[in-house]
Amino acid sequence: MSHPIAVSLTDDPASLPDFPQQRHCPYQPPPGYRELRRAEGPVVRARLYDGRPTWVVLGHTEARALLIDPRLSSDWSRPDFPSPSPRRKAIQKATILVGMDGEEHASYRRRLISSFSVRRTRELGEGIQRRSVELVDAILEQGPPADILSALALPLSSYTICGILGVPYEDHDYFEAQSAALVSPQVSEEQATGALMSLRDYLTSLVERKEKEKTPGDGLLDTLVSRDLAGGTISRDDVIRLGIILLMAGHETTASMITLSTFTLLQNPEQLAAFRADPAGGALAVEELLRYLSIGDVAMRIAAEDITVGGVTLRAGDSVMLSTAEINRDPAAFERPDELDLARGARHHLGFGFGVHQCIGQNLARAEMESALTTLFTRIPGLRLAVPPEQVEIKPAQSGVQGIYELPVAW
Repeated sequence: MSHPIAVSLTDDPASLPDFPQQRHCPYQPPPGYRELRRAEGPVVRARLYDGRPTWVVLGHTEARALLIDPRLSSDWSRPDFPSPSPRRKAIQKATILVGMDGEEHASYRRRLISSFSVRRTRELGEGIQRRSVELVDAILEQGPPADILSALALPLSSYTICGILGVPYEDHDYFEAQSAALVSPQVSEEQATGALMSLRDYLTSLVERKEKEKTPGDGLLDTLVSRDLAGGTISRDDVIRLGIILLMAGHETTASMITLSTFTLLQNPEQLAAFRADPAGGALAVEELLRYLSIGDVAMRIAAEDITVGGVTLRAGDSVMLSTAEINRDPAAFERPDELDLARGARHHLGFGFGVHQCIGQNLARAEMESALTTLFTRIPGLRLAVPPEQVEIKPAQSGVQGIYELPVAW
């Protein structure tokens, strides 16, 4: 009979591989993760940027089990909570919702869920599609070359999250600049904190203006102000902190997915041809792209109690990182995992996480991706890369959201 392996994470961290690791190809996980899983199993040891040892989860079954285990904490307020980079550490200090456990997390999530429901997404669908068409029309009018990130992906995702939150779209350049600073791996913890404070100042002013309005708008921030803040069930500071995390998450991740999906389809002509031949299959295609690309590659947790998983025992206080990119390429969960198959329909992927912390904006992200990609490839059938694929620059692993900095195209 086999027994779990209890390993002390204090043993020689200098000998451990780094985590996270850099992608060599924009749409492939770092090859080092596959090597680790094959050599050591679905739960392995690695070292974070600050030298702290961590467990890294690479297996699909193990990840699903851990993500619903209440003994694995998401509480960012813990002084020993791990971080994959100084920038993420700075963000952890000033946001809420994703970094909470139990009823505290559930109480905030309940305030938001109706704004991101399937019904609400359907209501917004016509506006998302209209904006996609407007942006692609502008690309055609400008003529080649064009950058998919700045011309389509970022303005569409910013427009959508602004509408959800009730943030004036004319301010999008400002908050996009602050968010860009927060996702840049080159910034120090102090610089990231400065960008975060600038974003906080902006939202503080916006919330104060909404408090003075006699008739509330229909955005989520308007609802939080008129219903929860006015009713004394939430603080002004919490409204602002919720706005920060939703504004950041609501445009950066979706913009990266649209851009990287475009690049990936252009690099897979047979799958692109199938996508163009069946625009009605866009929903299935989006699921496969979410699995295949897995841009939110690092989920951070800490063991609150001892947990046995994947043949090892995580001790209370141990850092735990889940590599979504490798988890979604687990051959035990997905047949031919390294093959892009838009008809796969692999809805059990963990691209949006799993359990109580599953991404609240997933329905919105799916709608934006399907609209943007279908409109782009239908309206511009001759779309192609304007540069050799090897010149497309990959974001560093420490950026948090994987992707590329720009995607020049022509037609």
